[in-house]
Amino acid sequence: MTDRIRDFLRSRRDDGPCVVVDLDIVRDNYEAFAHSLPDTSVYYAVKANPAPEILNLLARLGSSFDCASVGEIEMVLATGAGAGRISFGNTIKKERDILRAFEMGVRLFAVDCEAEVEKIARVAPGSKVFCRILCDGAGAEWPLSRKFGCAPEMAPRVLESAHRSGLTAYGVSFHVGSQQGNVDAWDQALASAAAIFREMAERGIQLSMVNMGGGFPTDYLKKMPGVASYGEAIFRALSRHFGNRLPRTIIEPGRGMVGNAGMIEAEVVLISNKSDDDPIRWVYLDIGKFNGLAETMDEAIRYPIRTERDGDAKTPCVLAGPTCDSVDVLYEKAPYELPVSLSIGDKVLIEACGAYTTTYSTTGFNGFAPLASYVI
Repeated sequence: MTDRIRDFLRSRRDDGPCVVVDLDIVRDNYEAFAHSLPDTSVYYAVKANPAPEILNLLARLGSSFDCASVGEIEMVLATGAGAGRISFGNTIKKERDILRAFEMGVRLFAVDCEAEVEKIARVAPGSKVFCRILCDGAGAEWPLSRKFGCAPEMAPRVLESAHRSGLTAYGVSFHVGSQQGNVDAWDQALASAAAIFREMAERGIQLSMVNMGGGFPTDYLKKMPGVASYGEAIFRALSRHFGNRLPRTIIEPGRGMVGNAGMIEAEVVLISNKSDDDPIRWVYLDIGKFNGLAETMDEAIRYPIRTERDGDAKTPCVLAGPTCDSVDVLYEKAPYELPVSLSIGDKVLIEACGAYTTTYSTTGFNGFAPLASYVI
């Protein structure tokens, strides 16, 4: 809770749950990444929070951008940032979207198979491509699936096919898993990347870039290492595996850039018990999985929750959303301790909600409005 957010919430007209993002914190986060990894280009992961105010700020600060769709590319171009600062980082793209991105000036594309290379070669000739490899994501609170990336031993074949198709085989990418708590998680992935660089050199193809993805965390219920700790560990790993010939490097912070900059204000709609002898209270909020808190799925992301009654005695509570869908339960396996005095109509503050809340909010499931967003 920053003073700016506190003042905004005091003065706003109460019209339902909202997320408020403080741009001063976004600026501080960008500067921390730029300082901790000074020779690495920052490509903000637009999907984390594409608010125009955030994109405009980051464009002014000199950030580049990781985009997952033509729509996100158009949002970035609207800031005045040139297409040379955009990576089309989704490995799953329609050929017409690749063409549209190419027409808008984008020349950097992600792939993880030869079929995607073929699409890019047909409609975006001469572009740079990087191959995403699989990474186990150990240590991440939101591990990524096998949906993106190929086995490291397959990457040279994919990159050579790009080279033979007239594209520039530019480099390798990976993602160590979102909300990664292990500062050394990049080491093994960089070892794999270095091995791919060596094999490609033996084939007469010189790679130039390693995209080290995102994974940089924000603080939720527990304190995570600072950006400087990640920067030091990543530089050690780069030096260990690449020696004195360091490649160009990219990072794609999303959660780490905006997560701690936002806070949600919600309201208690109902408090009840499921039986007379059940000690667990159910607390229903006017926000749930469908209104921006999708990352509570499997209780993977556990947000800090504050109330004005936190000094009172507490009791375990299940937290749930307002919709008539049975999956709209936020925390049940590990109930939250909330004040016994908590009442219907009380406000609840959910912290560190700047990332993956507005973009995960439905357009109107059950008739509930999408999560309101304010950037200050």
